[in-house]
Amino acid sequence: MITRAAPATRAADPRSWPLALRVVLVTTLLSIVSMLAVGAYLSSVIADGLYEQRRDRVLEETVEVRRDLTETLGQLSGATSTQQQDAANAFVQTAGGQGGGDRREVALVPVQTSGVAFPVASSDRTLFDEVDEDFTAAIADHPDAVSWRSIGREDSEGNTEPALLVGTRVLVPGVGSYDLYLVYSLQEEQDTLAFVQRVILGGGAVLLALIVGIAIVVARMVTTPLKRAAGAAERLAGGDLTSRVEVAGADELARVGESFNDMARSLESKVEDLTELSRVQQRFVSDVSHELRTPLTTIRMAASVLDGKRDELPGELQRTVELLSAQVQRFEVLLTDLLEISRFDAGAAELEAQRVDLDALVVRAVDDVRPLAGARGCLLDVRLAGEGMDAVVDTRRVDRILRNLLTNAIEHGAGGPVLVETGFSDDAVAVVVQDHGHGISPEAAERVFDRFWRADPSRARTLGGTGLGLSISVEDAGLHGGWLQAWGQEEEGAVFRLTLPRRPGGALARSPLRLERSFDRDARESSSSTPTGEILIGPGLVPDLTEPSGEPGPGPGSTTAGGER
Repeated sequence: MITRAAPATRAADPRSWPLALRVVLVTTLLSIVSMLAVGAYLSSVIADGLYEQRRDRVLEETVEVRRDLTETLGQLSGATSTQQQDAANAFVQTAGGQGGGDRREVALVPVQTSGVAFPVASSDRTLFDEVDEDFTAAIADHPDAVSWRSIGREDSEGNTEPALLVGTRVLVPGVGSYDLYLVYSLQEEQDTLAFVQRVILGGGAVLLALIVGIAIVVARMVTTPLKRAAGAAERLAGGDLTSRVEVAGADELARVGESFNDMARSLESKVEDLTELSRVQQRFVSDVSHELRTPLTTIRMAASVLDGKRDELPGELQRTVELLSAQVQRFEVLLTDLLEISRFDAGAAELEAQRVDLDALVVRAVDDVRPLAGARGCLLDVRLAGEGMDAVVDTRRVDRILRNLLTNAIEHGAGGPVLVETGFSDDAVAVVVQDHGHGISPEAAERVFDRFWRADPSRARTLGGTGLGLSISVEDAGLHGGWLQAWGQEEEGAVFRLTLPRRPGGALARSPLRLERSFDRDARESSSSTPTGEILIGPGLVPDLTEPSGEPGPGPGSTTAGGER
């Protein structure tokens, strides 16, 4: 079963999008991913560089502050406690102002003192909120080193800004030991990093726009020649063999265009040669068929004379005359079929359509093949729709199709019953002919309408068919805008279905009758209890089959068994 994908499904499939759009989208997505990766890497490297530079400078400044504090406190070893307190506060306030162009806070905490100890001195009391026991223990474990950690502090507006907390121990002989804490703000480095990130994002946006523009230009450079080639290919497929691709340059796309043009020229030449050959063949077949009619007429007249005096001839000559008459008749049918095929090939076949009841045509065709069915011991099971089977068709051509199908079914039915069923819908009428004979395989069903094709070449034609009956039938059906289809199972039987529109050229969506059918094994056995050649009429119209219809007789080739199975 073939189903159509919903438009939403096709639109959601990226493979159905135009090539230029896919190229631009893929290029844009890859560029965005690449720029994000590069931007994140640069931002990380710049942030680490700014942090490390600031940290090293902070550690150097802390060492200088510790040295200055040691000298200041060392000079106060003989001073009073008030003088020492004033000097410590003055140093803390001076050191806690600006340091290296950045704001910093300083706190001095006595640890071990000798003599008079001054209380804690600090430029910002909130500094002690950042000092915990672990940091104090780290300073005590490494009194000669400088300990540090990264912290975040809230400013006056409640925003958190990065900072470095630095601590070290100051040893003053004769005075005691003090823990020195300093907080350095990293807001300036944070502002620098934010500025760099904004520059990277802005540059990335500009670069992305340039990349998209470049991708559009490149995609158009690639897709424009491809569109031209696709348009030329579509025109070529539509029958315009003069279609060519404009070639400019000498790149790979130009080589593709040149190769396409070479192919088109070669194809045009081959098609012209084949067209001429086909024309010659059609003319040859038509001329030969016409030219053979004159000697054939003479031979037929001579055969008729001999056949009329057959009883006066010796026994062996009687059989010869009988064979001669049969072969002359077969030869005449073959010429008629060849002429009909040549008309189809030349496009000269025309319909002579009129409104008729298809059931009546089926009844007439069944009545004409009844003697053959009786000779084969075949039961004809006719099931007519009874009404609604009127259609505008060419009576001669439809009659020829029906006779071909019935003759084939009887010949290949191996004496089993032949089912003939009609049906209709609002826009179509259909006839199904089913036999229970040798059957056909799916591969044979695809080729059964080929000219002179036989599924089993070793089997001889018992009715002397030309091998063109089904080929002509499928052409007749196509001339109406209808279908002639085959289906079957090997050693079970075959089914042929003719579907015609109500009017020639009408659109067909489906057939009123089912093609794939089951094969009833009991049906073949039940036919043995029915007199040979008997016709069973199913529900619907029941015409008188004893009198032939007044319609014209079968057209040329109507009794041939084409497409041997």
